Amino acid sequence: MFQVRIHGRGGQGVVTAAELLAQAVFDEKKHAQAFPSFGSERTGAPVVAFCRISEKPIRIREPIMEPDSLIIQDASLLKQVDVFSGLKKDGFVIINSKMNAQELELSEELMEHNRIIIVPATELAMEHLGRPVPNAVLLGAFAAYTGVVSLHSVTDAINEKFKPKIAAGNCAAATAAFAYVEKMVAAHA
Repeated sequence: MFQVRIHGRGGQGVVTAAELLAQAVFDEKKHAQAFPSFGSERTGAPVVAFCRISEKPIRIREPIMEPDSLIIQDASLLKQVDVFSGLKKDGFVIINSKMNAQELELSEELMEHNRIIIVPATELAMEHLGRPVPNAVLLGAFAAYTGVVSLHSVTDAINEKFKPKIAAGNCAAATAAFAYVEKMVAAHA
């Protein structure tokens, strides 16, 4: 089972990201489970959502404490919440930021043991959507970085969820993030 924890703030589409990821996985004939965890349900408040992915039916129903992957939609949470709690060694981390690892003050241990990529998802969202909503962008990055789900399935899920104009912008943003991550991975290979 592959477990994903998504951290962000209310209004950034954290819950929608988990639901889109689950739908993309279903489209690939795998099993998935997506659910949120709310605190003070208001715009800007920290929000966490979870997604489990498996070849077999998923029976567990509790929050993900030891994720295989983290998607961090708002880098300001790095200083407010222990987003890396329980992350498995060699886990995948995708962070939305224009800053580099040093500017984000990521620890040497974290950098040594995990696969981390930083994607300017908000900027890509603004370019393709005209709105600072990084969720679909980061799912494109997730598809490229982990290989757990295909970009095609992500864009299909986006097209199923949104009206055509909004879906087109989100698909373009996800595709741009996928290409960005592929380029970054190739440069470090």
